[in-house]
Amino acid sequence: MKFALSIIALIAIALIVPFLVPGLGKQEGVDPNANLPWQIELDAQGGSSVFGLRPGISTVGDVRQKFGSEMDVAIIAEPNEMGTLEGYYSQVALGFVLAKVIVTVDAKKELISEMRDRALRAKHMESSTHKITLNPDDLVAIEKMAVKAISVIPSVNLDEATVIQRFGQPGERLAVSEKRVHLLYPEKGLDVVVDGDGKELLQYVAPRNFAELREPLNKLEGEKSSAQ
Repeated sequence: MKFALSIIALIAIALIVPFLVPGLGKQEGVDPNANLPWQIELDAQGGSSVFGLRPGISTVGDVRQKFGSEMDVAIIAEPNEMGTLEGYYSQVALGFVLAKVIVTVDAKKELISEMRDRALRAKHMESSTHKITLNPDDLVAIEKMAVKAISVIPSVNLDEATVIQRFGQPGERLAVSEKRVHLLYPEKGLDVVVDGDGKELLQYVAPRNFAELREPLNKLEGEKSSAQ
């Protein structure tokens, strides 16, 4: 039993230590101390810069220049919803942290509707979510469109203490379930979702647009209050 517990402990250390100690997740050609998730620069206009990108200002083309041309762009839609225009990377080296990266394009519903009409096909994802492949002309057009949000899913599992160690004390802590907590940093334009049953999620917007992250949580709070 002691041996088994030791193995479990070693596995846990192997997963979490790269997020805590610089250099252990180093990738060839990548500066392990640059573009890390907690390196957020703020400006006097309510904007921010993270990973060398500026949410709300940097374009899809800028993202490709930063992370590579292999970004998968599509409309992601839940049943009976118009959906959002997103770009996806299965793995990106953010300093010494490996992560999945999703960028949300700043596109109005009317434009997404037009793109859906011109789309080539729709593929079912998990939970009946649709992934709608864009027409080639639309893929070209969106290169100059701004990215309003950047979402990061680290390859390592994080706990709340680790997040606070790296990002500081949150401005607000919102528990939506026993194992799912939102750590909100309005001044940084950041929402960190710590999930005991799944992967953690870091969502970045310009601080002046933080309401776009906070408002959806108001509904969750209301549903939680009604249930109680």
